[in-house]
Amino acid sequence: MVTTSQDKKKETVDDTKRDFLLYSTYTVGAVGALAAAWPFIDSMNPSKDVLALASTELDLSSVEEGQSITAMWRGKPVFIRKRTADEIKLAKSIKLSELKDPQSDGDRVQKDQWLVLVGICTHLGCIPSGQKGGDVKGDFNGWFCPCHGSHYDTSGRIRKGPAPKNLDVPPYRFTNETNIIIG
Repeated sequence: MVTTSQDKKKETVDDTKRDFLLYSTYTVGAVGALAAAWPFIDSMNPSKDVLALASTELDLSSVEEGQSITAMWRGKPVFIRKRTADEIKLAKSIKLSELKDPQSDGDRVQKDQWLVLVGICTHLGCIPSGQKGGDVKGDFNGWFCPCHGSHYDTSGRIRKGPAPKNLDVPPYRFTNETNIIIG
């Protein structure tokens, strides 16, 4: 078959048009894939009820000196104790060399009077006794974990038993003299 000059004109390809169509197709495809995947990606965000548990706000005005309360934060018990002057004095008088996990009382509290701790034993995750008036408080008048015999002092520091670390101090801040936000 013989080609004419007219046929050659029809076969001439415009490369810029082809590139534009190719890039446009890729762009539309990528936007479509992202739009289809977005609900799945968004479902991985924490739900509103989980975000609500991320922090706990408490009014401590009704807590008497020497009294302890338990609050929940992220599904964990948090021990809040309004310490007496004797408990504060005793906690500050302990030499760091006597402690298994050395930490001064001043590093564990923001206000001497208020002690805020995660109430989970650092040995095997039990909940120590000592929050209620009639509970066994251990040899150091703080908390006692009856599962394996860990004794904590009035600053939540491990003093005796198998627990390797002090009771954890959660992140918290006072918004005024009697209100606290944990988390």
